[in-house]
Amino acid sequence: MKEFKNKVALITGAGNGFGFEIAKECAERQMKLVLADIDENDLEAAVSFLKEKGAEVTGVHCDVTLDAEVQKMVDIALDTYGSIDFLVNNAGVAISGPVWKLPLQDWDWIIGANLMSQVYAMRRVIPIMLKQKTECHILNVASVAGLITSNGMPAYHTTKHASVALTESTSYDLQAIGANIRLSVFCPGFVQTDLHNYERHRPERFMDKSDPYYSSPDYYSGQKKAEFVIRTGMPIDSIGMSVLNGIEEDQFYILTHPIYSTLIGRRVKDMLEGRGPDLSVLRG
Repeated sequence: MKEFKNKVALITGAGNGFGFEIAKECAERQMKLVLADIDENDLEAAVSFLKEKGAEVTGVHCDVTLDAEVQKMVDIALDTYGSIDFLVNNAGVAISGPVWKLPLQDWDWIIGANLMSQVYAMRRVIPIMLKQKTECHILNVASVAGLITSNGMPAYHTTKHASVALTESTSYDLQAIGANIRLSVFCPGFVQTDLHNYERHRPERFMDKSDPYYSSPDYYSGQKKAEFVIRTGMPIDSIGMSVLNGIEEDQFYILTHPIYSTLIGRRVKDMLEGRGPDLSVLRG
């Protein structure tokens, strides 16, 4: 996508973090905005901020882990602006814990937020984009955790690898039918977002805290580790420009942390040579 002015961007998880930064950059490029978020206060603040900057913006309070809520979001975007040219699937959560301890409701939540929300939105929006026959773009926010793996976060890695694979495979399918829709997958490392405060975004249906895991040392240490790596991550202020510049340059994989290139290359080499994960190498 080369032209942005007056095109319509639909962005999930837009109340803070990556979604808000991308929304600000879209506003700078004079796009019309539909911002979706599960947190009403964050959403209202984001919409107010952008309106004060002169942007044309509409907010939608919704839970994108539910297909019906995604349908509502898409309907509002079409009713308000008549088209969707740029879909940003950004909403997501990061939950730690080994597979034998992490409660199943957290698996349901993270799969819904990090993967199925993207599936729901793409199923709804791609047919609209195909009918428009205009130049369109879809950005799925994954993570460098979708390109490499580490210990302690199997659910997060699972969903982020799935997001990367979803984006790659859908790109093949759209190429096969000659669609004028391009895709990108954003795979950043640690950035100073609000991702570690995921509990404040937990939907009501996943609120059962009777499982002993929620009072265990593993749960609290995972939260502390998440807070540390997020707070010491890359400043967020350049993210919006990096992402939009990548889309303008038709980059499929949009990366922000060259430090992980060695680990990505090592993982591919290990695959080709039949080696499994080695924790000592990871920590080294």
